[in-house]
Amino acid sequence: MNKQFDFCVLSLAVLGGYSSLHARTYCEPEVKNRPLNVVFILSDDHRYDYMGFMNKIPWLETPNMDKMAKEGAHLKNAFVTTSLSSPSRASILTGLYSHTHKVVDNKAPLPEGLVFFPEYLQKAGYTTAFFGKWHMGNDTGAPQPGFDHWEGLQGQGQYWNPRLNIDGTWVQYEDSTYVTDLLTDHAISYMKQQQVKNKPFFVYLSHKGVHSPFSAAKRHAGCYQDKDFIKPPSYETPKYGITRLPSMDSLTGKAASGVDYYGNEMLPDWVKNQRESWHGVDYAYHDGSSSWQDLVRKYCETLRSVDESIGSVLSYLKEAGLDENTVVIYMGDNGFAWGEHGLIDKRQFYEESARVPLLVRAPGILQGGIQIEQLVQNVDIAPTILDCAGVKKADNMVGYSFLPLLKGEKVEWRDRIFYEYYWEFGFPQTPTMHGVRTERYKFIRYHGVWDTNEFYDLEADPYEMKNLIAEPEYQAIIKQLNHELYDWLESTDGMSIPLKRTERPHSDHRNIKNY
Repeated sequence: MNKQFDFCVLSLAVLGGYSSLHARTYCEPEVKNRPLNVVFILSDDHRYDYMGFMNKIPWLETPNMDKMAKEGAHLKNAFVTTSLSSPSRASILTGLYSHTHKVVDNKAPLPEGLVFFPEYLQKAGYTTAFFGKWHMGNDTGAPQPGFDHWEGLQGQGQYWNPRLNIDGTWVQYEDSTYVTDLLTDHAISYMKQQQVKNKPFFVYLSHKGVHSPFSAAKRHAGCYQDKDFIKPPSYETPKYGITRLPSMDSLTGKAASGVDYYGNEMLPDWVKNQRESWHGVDYAYHDGSSSWQDLVRKYCETLRSVDESIGSVLSYLKEAGLDENTVVIYMGDNGFAWGEHGLIDKRQFYEESARVPLLVRAPGILQGGIQIEQLVQNVDIAPTILDCAGVKKADNMVGYSFLPLLKGEKVEWRDRIFYEYYWEFGFPQTPTMHGVRTERYKFIRYHGVWDTNEFYDLEADPYEMKNLIAEPEYQAIIKQLNHELYDWLESTDGMSIPLKRTERPHSDHRNIKNY
Protein backbone atom coordinates (compact mmCIF):
# COMPACT_ATOMS: atom_id res chain seq x y z
CA MET A 1 0.00 0.00 0.00
CA ASN A 2 2.95 2.36 0.46
CA LYS A 3 4.53 1.43 -2.84
CA GLN A 4 6.23 4.37 -4.56
CA PHE A 5 4.53 5.27 -7.82
CA ASP A 6 5.77 7.70 -10.45
CA PHE A 7 2.65 8.49 -12.48
CA CYS A 8 -0.49 10.13 -11.15
CA VAL A 9 -3.68 10.71 -13.19
CA LEU A 10 -6.34 12.97 -11.72
CA SER A 11 -9.60 13.12 -13.65
CA LEU A 12 -11.99 15.57 -12.05
CA ALA A 13 -13.70 18.92 -12.06
CA VAL A 14 -13.64 21.09 -9.02
CA LEU A 15 -11.71 22.45 -6.04
CA GLY A 16 -11.38 25.54 -3.90
CA GLY A 17 -9.64 27.40 -1.11
CA TYR A 18 -9.21 30.87 0.34
CA SER A 19 -6.88 33.65 1.30
CA SER A 20 -6.19 37.19 0.20
CA LEU A 21 -5.07 38.03 -3.33
CA HIS A 22 -1.56 39.39 -3.64
CA ALA A 23 1.40 39.09 -5.95
CA ARG A 24 1.97 35.89 -7.86
CA THR A 25 4.92 35.00 -5.62
CA TYR A 26 2.85 34.17 -2.51
CA CYS A 27 2.80 30.80 -0.74
CA GLU A 28 5.64 29.05 -2.48
CA PRO A 29 4.99 25.35 -1.88
CA GLU A 30 7.74 23.03 -0.74
CA VAL A 31 8.84 20.14 -2.96
CA LYS A 32 9.04 17.15 -0.61
CA ASN A 33 10.27 14.49 -3.03
CA ARG A 34 10.37 13.54 -6.69
CA PRO A 35 7.18 14.82 -8.40
CA LEU A 36 4.69 12.41 -10.00
CA ASN A 37 3.03 12.66 -13.38
CA VAL A 38 -0.56 13.90 -13.22
CA VAL A 39 -3.52 13.80 -15.64
CA PHE A 40 -6.62 15.74 -14.66
CA ILE A 41 -9.89 14.99 -16.55
CA LEU A 42 -12.78 17.39 -16.13
CA SER A 43 -16.42 17.00 -17.17
CA ASP A 44 -19.11 19.68 -17.21
CA ASP A 45 -22.51 19.46 -15.42
CA HIS A 46 -22.21 15.76 -14.55
CA ARG A 47 -24.22 15.08 -11.40
CA TYR A 48 -23.07 12.66 -8.73
CA ASP A 49 -25.53 9.80 -9.20
CA TYR A 50 -25.68 9.57 -13.01
CA MET A 51 -23.23 6.68 -13.22
CA GLY A 52 -24.18 3.11 -14.01
CA PHE A 53 -23.08 1.58 -10.70
CA MET A 54 -25.21 4.10 -8.77
CA ASN A 55 -28.37 2.49 -10.22
CA LYS A 56 -30.11 5.86 -10.42
CA ILE A 57 -30.88 5.41 -14.12
CA PRO A 58 -31.22 1.65 -14.79
CA TRP A 59 -30.37 1.93 -18.48
CA LEU A 60 -27.40 4.33 -18.21
CA GLU A 61 -24.13 2.72 -19.32
CA THR A 62 -20.84 4.01 -17.90
CA PRO A 63 -18.56 0.95 -17.91
CA ASN A 64 -15.35 2.90 -17.35
CA MET A 65 -16.69 4.88 -14.41
CA ASP A 66 -18.00 1.59 -13.05
CA LYS A 67 -14.53 0.10 -13.52
CA MET A 68 -12.94 2.95 -11.61
CA ALA A 69 -15.34 2.42 -8.71
CA LYS A 70 -14.71 -1.34 -8.74
CA GLU A 71 -10.94 -1.13 -9.03
CA GLY A 72 -10.45 2.03 -7.00
CA ALA A 73 -12.37 4.29 -4.65
CA HIS A 74 -15.71 6.07 -4.80
CA LEU A 75 -15.75 9.25 -2.73
CA LYS A 76 -19.51 9.24 -2.35
CA ASN A 77 -19.85 12.53 -0.46
CA ALA A 78 -18.02 14.95 -2.75
CA PHE A 79 -19.31 18.53 -3.04
CA VAL A 80 -18.49 21.79 -4.75
CA THR A 81 -18.41 25.07 -2.89
CA THR A 82 -20.27 26.86 -5.71
CA SER A 83 -22.38 24.93 -8.21
CA LEU A 84 -21.51 26.95 -11.30
CA SER A 85 -18.86 26.29 -13.94
CA SER A 86 -16.60 29.35 -13.80
CA PRO A 87 -16.45 29.77 -10.01
CA SER A 88 -15.86 26.05 -9.66
CA ARG A 89 -13.11 25.98 -12.27
CA ALA A 90 -11.43 29.00 -10.73
CA SER A 91 -11.49 27.17 -7.42
CA ILE A 92 -9.92 24.13 -9.08
CA LEU A 93 -7.02 26.17 -10.37
CA THR A 94 -6.45 28.47 -7.39
CA GLY A 95 -7.49 26.55 -4.31
CA LEU A 96 -9.66 29.50 -3.24
CA TYR A 97 -13.34 29.95 -2.43
CA SER A 98 -15.41 32.02 -4.86
CA HIS A 99 -15.64 35.00 -2.52
CA THR A 100 -11.83 35.09 -2.43
CA HIS A 101 -10.83 34.44 -6.03
CA LYS A 102 -13.77 36.72 -7.10
CA VAL A 103 -14.78 34.66 -10.15
CA VAL A 104 -18.36 34.51 -8.90
CA ASP A 105 -20.17 33.99 -12.20
CA ASN A 106 -19.60 32.84 -15.78
CA LYS A 107 -18.79 36.36 -17.02
CA ALA A 108 -16.41 37.66 -14.35
CA PRO A 109 -12.84 38.33 -15.53
CA LEU A 110 -9.91 36.87 -13.67
CA PRO A 111 -8.54 39.30 -11.08
CA GLU A 112 -4.84 40.05 -11.23
CA GLY A 113 -2.68 38.13 -8.82
CA LEU A 114 -4.35 34.72 -9.03
CA VAL A 115 -1.89 31.84 -9.03
CA PHE A 116 -2.95 28.58 -10.67
CA PHE A 117 -1.65 25.40 -9.06
CA PRO A 118 -0.06 24.11 -12.32
CA GLU A 119 2.40 27.00 -11.91
CA TYR A 120 3.64 25.32 -8.74
CA LEU A 121 4.03 22.11 -10.72
CA GLN A 122 6.09 23.92 -13.33
CA LYS A 123 8.42 25.20 -10.62
CA ALA A 124 8.68 21.63 -9.34
CA GLY A 125 9.98 20.49 -12.72
CA TYR A 126 6.80 19.50 -14.52
CA THR A 127 5.91 19.95 -18.15
CA THR A 128 2.23 20.89 -18.22
CA ALA A 129 -0.52 20.79 -20.85
CA PHE A 130 -4.16 21.86 -21.13
CA PHE A 131 -6.73 20.38 -23.52
CA GLY A 132 -10.30 21.61 -23.91
CA LYS A 133 -12.74 23.93 -22.22
CA TRP A 134 -11.40 26.72 -20.01
CA HIS A 135 -14.79 28.39 -19.40
CA MET A 136 -13.91 31.02 -16.84
CA GLY A 137 -12.40 34.51 -16.86
CA ASN A 138 -10.26 35.52 -19.87
CA ASP A 139 -12.21 32.97 -21.89
CA THR A 140 -10.79 33.81 -25.32
CA GLY A 141 -9.30 30.41 -25.95
CA ALA A 142 -5.78 31.85 -25.72
CA PRO A 143 -3.09 30.14 -23.60
CA GLN A 144 -3.28 30.71 -19.85
CA PRO A 145 -0.58 30.76 -17.15
CA GLY A 146 0.67 27.45 -15.83
CA PHE A 147 0.70 25.47 -19.09
CA ASP A 148 3.65 24.78 -21.39
CA HIS A 149 1.38 23.31 -24.06
CA TRP A 150 -2.13 24.66 -24.69
CA GLU A 151 -5.10 23.49 -26.77
CA GLY A 152 -8.14 25.54 -25.78
CA LEU A 153 -11.71 26.12 -26.93
CA GLN A 154 -13.19 29.59 -26.84
CA GLY A 155 -16.16 29.95 -24.49
CA GLN A 156 -18.40 26.91 -24.47
CA GLY A 157 -16.72 25.52 -27.58
CA GLN A 158 -18.44 23.23 -30.08
CA TYR A 159 -19.34 19.56 -29.98
CA TRP A 160 -18.77 19.19 -33.73
CA ASN A 161 -15.90 20.49 -35.89
CA PRO A 162 -14.36 22.47 -33.05
CA ARG A 163 -11.91 25.33 -33.33
CA LEU A 164 -8.86 24.96 -31.08
CA ASN A 165 -6.25 27.49 -30.08
CA ILE A 166 -3.05 25.45 -30.13
CA ASP A 167 -0.23 27.37 -28.46
CA GLY A 168 -1.59 30.66 -29.81
CA THR A 169 -2.59 29.51 -33.30
CA TRP A 170 -6.21 28.74 -34.20
CA VAL A 171 -6.86 25.40 -35.91
CA GLN A 172 -10.26 24.59 -37.41
CA TYR A 173 -11.28 20.90 -37.45
CA GLU A 174 -13.77 19.55 -39.96
CA ASP A 175 -15.07 16.22 -41.35
CA SER A 176 -17.52 15.67 -38.46
CA THR A 177 -14.80 15.82 -35.81
CA TYR A 178 -16.32 15.20 -32.37
CA VAL A 179 -14.75 17.29 -29.66
CA THR A 180 -14.60 14.68 -26.88
CA ASP A 181 -12.75 12.24 -29.11
CA LEU A 182 -10.42 14.93 -30.46
CA LEU A 183 -9.37 16.20 -27.04
CA THR A 184 -8.84 12.68 -25.72
CA ASP A 185 -6.67 11.70 -28.70
CA HIS A 186 -4.56 14.85 -28.36
CA ALA A 187 -4.09 14.36 -24.62
CA ILE A 188 -2.97 10.76 -25.09
CA SER A 189 -0.61 11.80 -27.91
CA TYR A 190 0.94 14.36 -25.58
CA MET A 191 1.43 11.72 -22.88
CA LYS A 192 3.11 9.44 -25.40
CA GLN A 193 5.52 12.23 -26.30
CA GLN A 194 6.38 12.75 -22.64
CA GLN A 195 7.22 9.07 -22.17
CA VAL A 196 10.55 9.58 -23.90
CA LYS A 197 11.47 12.52 -21.66
CA ASN A 198 12.87 12.25 -18.17
CA LYS A 199 10.55 14.87 -16.67
CA PRO A 200 7.22 14.55 -14.87
CA PHE A 201 4.19 15.93 -16.66
CA PHE A 202 0.74 17.28 -15.82
CA VAL A 203 -2.18 17.01 -18.26
CA TYR A 204 -5.47 18.85 -17.74
CA LEU A 205 -8.13 17.25 -19.98
CA SER A 206 -11.24 19.42 -19.79
CA HIS A 207 -14.30 18.19 -21.67
CA LYS A 208 -17.24 20.15 -23.06
CA GLY A 209 -19.52 17.21 -22.27
CA VAL A 210 -22.05 17.04 -20.80
CA HIS A 211 -23.04 20.69 -21.09
CA SER A 212 -26.15 21.73 -23.01
CA PRO A 213 -27.17 21.84 -25.79
CA PHE A 214 -26.51 18.11 -25.62
CA SER A 215 -25.08 16.43 -28.69
CA ALA A 216 -23.96 12.83 -28.48
CA ALA A 217 -21.34 11.24 -30.68
CA LYS A 218 -22.90 9.63 -33.74
CA ARG A 219 -22.26 6.19 -32.33
CA HIS A 220 -24.41 7.03 -29.29
CA ALA A 221 -27.06 9.36 -30.74
CA GLY A 222 -30.55 8.02 -30.09
CA CYS A 223 -29.43 5.01 -28.08
CA TYR A 224 -31.69 5.97 -25.17
CA GLN A 225 -34.53 7.66 -27.05
CA ASP A 226 -37.07 4.97 -26.12
CA LYS A 227 -36.04 4.54 -22.50
CA ASP A 228 -38.46 5.34 -19.70
CA PHE A 229 -37.53 8.02 -17.21
CA ILE A 230 -39.05 8.03 -13.73
CA LYS A 231 -39.77 11.38 -12.13
CA PRO A 232 -37.78 12.03 -8.94
CA PRO A 233 -39.70 11.94 -5.63
CA SER A 234 -39.46 15.73 -5.19
CA TYR A 235 -40.82 16.47 -8.68
CA GLU A 236 -44.00 18.05 -7.26
CA THR A 237 -42.23 19.78 -4.37
CA PRO A 238 -43.13 22.56 -4.02
CA LYS A 239 -46.66 22.19 -5.30
CA TYR A 240 -48.34 25.01 -7.15
CA GLY A 241 -50.85 27.12 -5.28
CA ILE A 242 -51.21 28.18 -1.66
CA THR A 243 -49.29 26.27 0.98
CA ARG A 244 -51.44 23.89 3.02
CA LEU A 245 -52.93 25.52 6.13
CA PRO A 246 -53.45 23.61 9.40
CA SER A 247 -56.87 22.56 10.53
CA MET A 248 -58.12 24.62 13.49
CA ASP A 249 -59.86 23.58 16.67
CA SER A 250 -63.32 25.16 16.45
CA LEU A 251 -63.47 25.81 20.23
CA THR A 252 -60.01 27.19 20.96
CA GLY A 253 -59.15 28.71 17.57
CA LYS A 254 -55.71 27.13 17.81
CA ALA A 255 -54.06 24.56 15.60
CA ALA A 256 -55.60 21.15 16.18
CA SER A 257 -53.56 18.68 18.21
CA GLY A 258 -51.08 16.67 16.18
CA VAL A 259 -51.27 19.00 13.17
CA ASP A 260 -48.04 20.45 11.82
CA TYR A 261 -48.73 24.17 12.12
CA TYR A 262 -46.12 25.20 9.57
CA GLY A 263 -46.61 22.36 7.14
CA ASN A 264 -43.98 20.44 5.19
CA GLU A 265 -44.56 22.39 1.98
CA MET A 266 -43.00 25.57 3.34
CA LEU A 267 -40.50 25.93 0.51
CA PRO A 268 -39.10 29.14 -0.98
CA ASP A 269 -41.18 31.11 -3.43
CA TRP A 270 -38.11 31.48 -5.66
CA VAL A 271 -38.20 27.72 -6.26
CA LYS A 272 -41.84 27.92 -7.32
CA ASN A 273 -41.06 30.85 -9.60
CA GLN A 274 -38.03 29.16 -11.11
CA ARG A 275 -40.12 26.13 -11.98
CA GLU A 276 -42.10 28.44 -14.24
CA SER A 277 -38.94 29.72 -15.94
CA TRP A 278 -36.66 28.20 -18.54
CA HIS A 279 -34.84 26.50 -15.65
CA GLY A 280 -37.99 24.59 -14.72
CA VAL A 281 -39.33 21.31 -16.03
CA ASP A 282 -42.45 22.84 -17.55
CA TYR A 283 -40.58 25.29 -19.80
CA ALA A 284 -37.17 23.62 -19.99
CA TYR A 285 -34.78 25.89 -21.93
CA HIS A 286 -37.88 27.27 -23.70
CA ASP A 287 -37.58 24.28 -26.00
CA GLY A 288 -41.05 23.52 -27.22
CA SER A 289 -39.81 20.68 -29.39
CA SER A 290 -38.54 18.54 -26.51
CA SER A 291 -39.74 17.56 -23.07
CA TRP A 292 -37.30 17.76 -20.19
CA GLN A 293 -37.28 13.94 -20.14
CA ASP A 294 -36.00 14.00 -23.72
CA LEU A 295 -33.23 16.34 -22.57
CA VAL A 296 -32.27 13.83 -19.87
CA ARG A 297 -32.00 11.08 -22.47
CA LYS A 298 -29.78 13.26 -24.69
CA TYR A 299 -27.70 14.19 -21.64
CA CYS A 300 -27.10 10.51 -20.90
CA GLU A 301 -26.26 9.79 -24.54
CA THR A 302 -23.72 12.62 -24.52
CA LEU A 303 -22.20 11.33 -21.28
CA ARG A 304 -21.20 8.06 -22.91
CA SER A 305 -18.35 9.63 -24.89
CA VAL A 306 -16.96 11.16 -21.67
CA ASP A 307 -16.99 7.70 -20.14
CA GLU A 308 -15.20 6.35 -23.21
CA SER A 309 -12.59 9.10 -22.84
CA ILE A 310 -11.81 7.81 -19.36
CA GLY A 311 -11.56 4.31 -20.79
CA SER A 312 -9.14 5.46 -23.48
CA VAL A 313 -6.85 7.03 -20.89
CA LEU A 314 -6.95 3.89 -18.75
CA SER A 315 -6.23 1.70 -21.77
CA TYR A 316 -3.27 3.83 -22.80
CA LEU A 317 -1.80 3.67 -19.31
CA LYS A 318 -2.10 -0.11 -19.28
CA GLU A 319 -0.57 -0.48 -22.74
CA ALA A 320 2.29 1.82 -21.70
CA GLY A 321 2.89 -0.19 -18.53
CA LEU A 322 1.96 2.78 -16.35
CA ASP A 323 -1.35 1.63 -14.88
CA GLU A 324 0.09 0.01 -11.75
CA ASN A 325 1.72 3.26 -10.62
CA THR A 326 -0.94 5.68 -11.80
CA VAL A 327 -3.62 7.58 -9.89
CA VAL A 328 -6.76 8.35 -11.91
CA ILE A 329 -9.46 10.64 -10.54
CA TYR A 330 -12.73 11.52 -12.25
CA MET A 331 -14.97 14.38 -11.12
CA GLY A 332 -17.59 16.79 -12.51
CA ASP A 333 -17.37 20.58 -12.13
CA ASN A 334 -20.86 20.80 -10.60
CA GLY A 335 -24.04 18.78 -10.34
CA PHE A 336 -27.31 19.22 -12.18
CA ALA A 337 -31.01 19.04 -11.32
CA TRP A 338 -33.20 16.84 -13.50
CA GLY A 339 -36.70 17.35 -12.17
CA GLU A 340 -35.95 17.60 -8.45
CA HIS A 341 -38.15 20.33 -6.97
CA GLY A 342 -39.46 20.80 -10.51
CA LEU A 343 -36.11 22.30 -11.59
CA ILE A 344 -33.39 21.77 -14.14
CA ASP A 345 -29.91 23.37 -14.09
CA LYS A 346 -27.59 23.90 -11.10
CA ARG A 347 -26.71 26.88 -8.84
CA GLN A 348 -28.93 25.91 -5.86
CA PHE A 349 -27.65 24.06 -2.80
CA TYR A 350 -29.81 20.98 -3.19
CA GLU A 351 -27.99 17.65 -3.26
CA GLU A 352 -28.31 17.02 -7.00
CA SER A 353 -26.78 20.42 -7.74
CA ALA A 354 -23.91 20.59 -5.24
CA ARG A 355 -22.79 16.95 -5.20
CA VAL A 356 -20.43 15.67 -7.87
CA PRO A 357 -19.02 12.33 -8.96
CA LEU A 358 -15.55 11.62 -7.59
CA LEU A 359 -13.77 8.39 -8.47
CA VAL A 360 -10.16 7.43 -7.86
CA ARG A 361 -8.18 4.57 -9.35
CA ALA A 362 -4.70 4.13 -7.93
CA PRO A 363 -3.56 0.48 -7.89
CA GLY A 364 -0.21 1.49 -6.45
CA ILE A 365 -1.66 2.94 -3.27
CA LEU A 366 -5.20 1.61 -2.71
CA GLN A 367 -7.18 -1.55 -3.06
CA GLY A 368 -10.31 -1.69 -5.20
CA GLY A 369 -13.94 -1.35 -4.22
CA ILE A 370 -13.42 1.24 -1.48
CA GLN A 371 -16.12 3.71 -0.49
CA ILE A 372 -14.92 6.90 1.19
CA GLU A 373 -17.66 8.28 3.46
CA GLN A 374 -15.99 11.53 4.54
CA LEU A 375 -17.22 14.89 3.24
CA VAL A 376 -14.83 15.92 0.48
CA GLN A 377 -14.93 19.31 -1.24
CA ASN A 378 -13.53 20.84 -4.38
CA VAL A 379 -11.06 22.75 -2.21
CA ASP A 380 -9.36 19.41 -1.54
CA ILE A 381 -8.40 18.78 -5.15
CA ALA A 382 -5.39 21.10 -5.45
CA PRO A 383 -3.82 19.87 -2.20
CA THR A 384 -4.36 16.28 -3.36
CA ILE A 385 -2.75 16.91 -6.75
CA LEU A 386 0.20 18.63 -5.13
CA ASP A 387 0.48 15.82 -2.60
CA CYS A 388 0.59 13.27 -5.44
CA ALA A 389 3.36 15.36 -6.97
CA GLY A 390 5.35 15.51 -3.76
CA VAL A 391 4.71 19.24 -3.37
CA LYS A 392 3.44 20.71 -0.13
CA LYS A 393 0.21 22.65 -0.65
CA ALA A 394 0.33 26.44 -0.74
CA ASP A 395 -0.42 28.05 2.62
CA ASN A 396 -3.49 29.88 1.31
CA MET A 397 -5.28 26.68 0.25
CA VAL A 398 -8.01 25.73 2.70
CA GLY A 399 -8.56 22.15 1.61
CA TYR A 400 -6.78 18.95 2.55
CA SER A 401 -5.18 16.20 0.55
CA PHE A 402 -7.45 13.17 0.58
CA LEU A 403 -4.55 10.91 -0.35
CA PRO A 404 -4.37 9.66 3.28
CA LEU A 405 -8.05 8.67 3.07
CA LEU A 406 -7.30 6.64 -0.05
CA LYS A 407 -4.44 4.89 1.74
CA GLY A 408 -6.70 3.99 4.66
CA GLU A 409 -4.81 6.20 7.11
CA LYS A 410 -6.66 7.63 10.10
CA VAL A 411 -6.58 11.41 9.90
CA GLU A 412 -8.69 14.18 11.36
CA TRP A 413 -11.27 15.27 8.80
CA ARG A 414 -14.02 17.86 8.48
CA ASP A 415 -17.56 17.08 9.60
CA ARG A 416 -19.26 19.86 7.61
CA ILE A 417 -18.93 21.75 4.34
CA PHE A 418 -19.90 25.28 3.30
CA TYR A 419 -21.56 26.61 0.16
CA GLU A 420 -22.03 29.98 -1.57
CA TYR A 421 -23.73 31.26 -4.70
CA TYR A 422 -24.14 34.88 -5.82
CA TRP A 423 -27.10 36.19 -7.80
CA GLU A 424 -26.36 36.60 -11.50
CA PHE A 425 -27.70 39.43 -13.62
CA GLY A 426 -28.30 37.15 -16.59
CA PHE A 427 -29.95 34.38 -14.54
CA PRO A 428 -32.11 36.18 -11.97
CA GLN A 429 -34.22 33.18 -10.98
CA THR A 430 -31.78 31.98 -8.29
CA PRO A 431 -30.98 34.29 -5.34
CA THR A 432 -27.72 34.76 -3.46
CA MET A 433 -27.36 32.01 -0.89
CA HIS A 434 -25.02 30.56 1.69
CA GLY A 435 -25.29 27.13 3.21
CA VAL A 436 -23.73 24.61 5.53
CA ARG A 437 -24.13 20.83 5.41
CA THR A 438 -23.14 18.36 8.09
CA GLU A 439 -23.33 14.61 7.72
CA ARG A 440 -27.01 14.82 8.74
CA TYR A 441 -28.32 18.39 8.48
CA LYS A 442 -28.40 21.11 5.86
CA PHE A 443 -29.14 24.81 6.46
CA ILE A 444 -29.56 27.26 3.54
CA ARG A 445 -29.85 31.01 4.06
CA TYR A 446 -31.03 33.31 1.27
CA HIS A 447 -29.87 36.90 0.99
CA GLY A 448 -31.78 39.89 -0.32
CA VAL A 449 -35.14 38.21 -0.97
CA TRP A 450 -38.38 38.11 1.01
CA ASP A 451 -38.63 34.37 1.34
CA THR A 452 -38.05 31.46 3.69
CA ASN A 453 -34.74 29.83 4.50
CA GLU A 454 -34.42 26.03 4.46
CA PHE A 455 -33.37 23.34 6.89
CA TYR A 456 -33.38 19.61 6.23
CA ASP A 457 -32.76 16.44 8.16
CA LEU A 458 -31.04 14.51 5.37
CA GLU A 459 -31.13 11.26 7.31
CA ALA A 460 -34.92 11.29 7.48
CA ASP A 461 -35.50 13.28 4.29
CA PRO A 462 -32.76 12.59 1.70
CA TYR A 463 -34.81 14.16 -1.12
CA GLU A 464 -35.16 17.48 0.75
CA MET A 465 -38.94 17.61 0.60
CA LYS A 466 -39.74 18.66 4.18
CA ASN A 467 -38.46 22.09 5.14
CA LEU A 468 -38.10 22.09 8.93
CA ILE A 469 -36.92 25.69 9.22
CA ALA A 470 -39.75 26.70 11.58
CA GLU A 471 -39.98 23.54 13.66
CA PRO A 472 -39.37 24.34 17.35
CA GLU A 473 -37.24 21.26 18.09
CA TYR A 474 -34.65 22.27 15.48
CA GLN A 475 -34.18 25.92 16.40
CA ALA A 476 -31.03 25.33 18.45
CA ILE A 477 -29.19 23.51 15.66
CA ILE A 478 -30.42 26.04 13.07
CA LYS A 479 -29.04 28.87 15.21
CA GLN A 480 -25.74 27.05 15.61
CA LEU A 481 -25.38 26.42 11.87
CA ASN A 482 -26.25 30.03 11.10
CA HIS A 483 -23.45 31.17 13.44
CA GLU A 484 -21.07 28.74 11.80
CA LEU A 485 -21.87 30.23 8.40
CA TYR A 486 -20.93 33.69 9.64
CA ASP A 487 -17.81 32.32 11.32
CA TRP A 488 -16.76 30.70 8.04
CA LEU A 489 -17.33 33.88 6.02
CA GLU A 490 -15.59 36.10 8.56
CA SER A 491 -12.58 33.79 8.84
CA THR A 492 -12.17 33.61 5.04
CA ASP A 493 -12.75 37.30 4.27
CA GLY A 494 -16.17 36.62 2.77
CA MET A 495 -18.43 39.16 4.47
CA SER A 496 -18.68 41.40 1.37
CA ILE A 497 -20.66 40.33 -1.69
CA PRO A 498 -18.37 40.66 -4.75
CA LEU A 499 -20.42 42.75 -7.15
CA LYS A 500 -19.57 42.63 -10.85
CA ARG A 501 -20.00 45.25 -13.54
CA THR A 502 -22.86 44.48 -15.96
CA GLU A 503 -21.71 44.86 -19.56
CA ARG A 504 -24.89 44.28 -21.54
CA PRO A 505 -28.46 45.57 -21.35
CA HIS A 506 -31.18 43.36 -19.95
CA SER A 507 -34.24 44.09 -22.06
CA ASP A 508 -35.58 40.55 -22.19
CA HIS A 509 -37.44 40.08 -18.92
CA ARG A 510 -38.12 36.42 -19.74
CA ASN A 511 -34.37 35.80 -19.92
CA ILE A 512 -34.67 33.87 -23.17
CA LYS A 513 -31.59 35.39 -24.78
CA ASN A 514 -29.37 35.51 -21.71
CA TYR A 515 -27.67 32.18 -22.20
